[in-house]
Amino acid sequence: MHLLLIADTHLPKRAKALPGEVWDAVSAADVVIHAGDWVDVALLDELEARSARTIGVYGNNDGAQLRNRLPEIARAELDGVRLAVIHETGPAQGREARCDRWFPDTDVLVFGHSHIPWDTTTPGGLRLLNPGSPTDRRRQPHRTYLTAEISGEQIGNVVLHRLPPRTA
Repeated sequence: MHLLLIADTHLPKRAKALPGEVWDAVSAADVVIHAGDWVDVALLDELEARSARTIGVYGNNDGAQLRNRLPEIARAELDGVRLAVIHETGPAQGREARCDRWFPDTDVLVFGHSHIPWDTTTPGGLRLLNPGSPTDRRRQPHRTYLTAEISGEQIGNVVLHRLPPRTA
């Protein structure tokens, strides 16, 4: 099972559209996971129309339309992998212990908010993944997203994709 992980798209405030490379990844994915801060419901509509399956949550910049359609925390079992998605996990310091407490029956937690790519495994065995942002790099050197594979009830082949600088 092929996954695409994105977050913090902030459309149309930070960009007018998702980059073409990300739309190509949407087409290739079995599941698209968005960890919040969509900003405009139009992206949710388009992802749902163009993806095989979309799992998403609302973020702190998402208004009533998105909050009416998306949960704060999403959970799914994907080929035996217990997945959770949330926008915010709090400060980096203490994140692993906090997430182990909050998500004891989860194998993989996808989160956003910081725009900082993150891939660690907690002492409790929880894989923490933040794809960064494909539209707003903030203080990061690149705009980013993640892809991953689920096979044999395991997540693997997690790849951070760096998008090229925008051209005028």
